[in-house]
Formats: sequence, structure tokens, C-alpha cells
Amino acid sequence: MAKGQIRKALSGFYYVHSDGELIQCRGRGVFRNRGISPLVGDFVDFVVEGNNDGTITAVHERHNELVRPPVSNIDQAILVFSAKEPAFNTILLDKFLVALESFHIHPIICLTKTDLLTSEENSGIQQYIKDYQEIGYEVIQTYKGDPEILVKIQQVLEGKTTVLAGQSGVGKSTLLNTIMPSLELKTGVISEALGRGKHTTRHVELIPLAGGLIADTPGFSSFDFDTLEKEELTSCFPELQRLSEDCKFRGCLHLKEPKCAVKAAVENKEIKQYRYDHYLQFLQEIIDRKPRY
Repeated sequence: MAKGQIRKALSGFYYVHSDGELIQCRGRGVFRNRGISPLVGDFVDFVVEGNNDGTITAVHERHNELVRPPVSNIDQAILVFSAKEPAFNTILLDKFLVALESFHIHPIICLTKTDLLTSEENSGIQQYIKDYQEIGYEVIQTYKGDPEILVKIQQVLEGKTTVLAGQSGVGKSTLLNTIMPSLELKTGVISEALGRGKHTTRHVELIPLAGGLIADTPGFSSFDFDTLEKEELTSCFPELQRLSEDCKFRGCLHLKEPKCAVKAAVENKEIKQYRYDHYLQFLQEIIDRKPRY
């Protein structure tokens, strides 16, 4: 029984990487009967049938998985946000961070277009960077033509399976173009190679890069809290989670409960007001969410 990892899924076929080769495979019919759907990133068992064709017979247990896009066993996500054009958006960033924390995926913040900032704007951005670093998040700053970005990103990618995510227009394609110089790809070609060209089927693909694997994932640009329960939200804010152990009531939601360590920390400015405000907004979204049937 051969073992490998699904690196691409397209038109009903799964392309399994094993011993340096890609084997075109189909999933066993029994998977459909059991409700099992192989995902890009899955480690699988397969049997070879014919010339470089095979059938997946088993899917190994996943460390994590994303629904949109369908990809599994992700180690980390580089969240690409621009400092300007479009403006830095802390509430959207916090939505990404909460979602990744809930999936147990390590987030890295990459801030692009820092060269476009005025001195005053840069001062504000640097304060935000300090805030997130104090929480424990790694922040990479870069700009178009940054001579050091290749080294910065390569150090992060090595040995990891990474998702690249962010809004349109923040410089994701430029970043990819910078860290793939040996391929000499233009932005449009990169988009096509990653399944985002005008005439290609949208798909997820893990691409070997800098000693790791990276996926630019269509659809990974926003999140709804459709699977997160209100009791779990605190654990997705690391600074709230650390202090919540000192709350009087177990399961404290940090709303109106007495002797809440989190609310006290907000008042004492140990927790940033905007982060707490975002927590309250996300909590209300979860509470207002229509029940799933």
C-alpha cells in the first residue's frame, strides 16, 4: 500500500504526491457512501492501477481542515493586509485571526505597501504592529521592491504548509511574484497556475516553495462565524484567554458578569479597547446567528 499527500484536486481527480511523483487518483466509491471527501492536503493510502493511475483507499486523520476553501493539514496562514490602498482594517484582520485560532492554524501577519505611508500614518501603523506583537503575533512589513522580502518569507515557509490569504488589491500576487523569482512568472501567469485565471477551473493546489508548501486559496478572503460557539470565542483572542482564568465565573463571556478580569483589563488598558470591541461585535454575530438544522 503506497502513501502520499494530495497536492491538487481537479475535475474528480486527486493528484497524490508520493516519492517525488504526482499520481492521478480517484477516490473509492465507499468514501461517498460514508460521507468522506478527500481534501487537498490529506495524507492518504492508495494503490496504483495501470500507468500512473491509482485509487485512494484511506484518508489519514487530519490535524485541521477548512471548508472554504477545502484544504486540510495547514500549519500556518500568512494574512496579507495592506497598510494603505486599501486602508489597514483591524476588524477584518481580527476576523481572520479568530477564524484561524478556531482552526488551530498559526497566523502570521504580512503588512504590504508600507512605503506609501506618510510619517503620521506610519506612526499609527507602527502602534498597531506593536499591539499585535504584544499579543504574540508575528508581523512582517514589506513593500513592492523590498530587497529583503525573499529572505523574510523563505524563513517563514521552510518546512511548513502555508495558506496565503487576504483581500483583493493588498498585494498578494505581487508578493507571490517576488518569492517565486526562479519561475519568472507574471502576475497573470501566477493566477492561472493557482487556478485563478479567467479560463481555468478554480481549485486549490499546494505548490512546493522555499522548502515548504504554499496555497493561494480562492475564497479565503472573508469568514462567517458559522461553526464557532459563543463559549469558544474567548479562546480565539489570546490576550482575553490568558486573563479569563482570573474571572470569577467559569465560562464568563465578559459582558455583564461581576468580577470579570477581562473587563477590568480593558478598563486598565491592559487589553486594547478596539480588540475588546471586536470581541463584543463577533460575540453578538454568533448570538444572532440563525440556528443550524
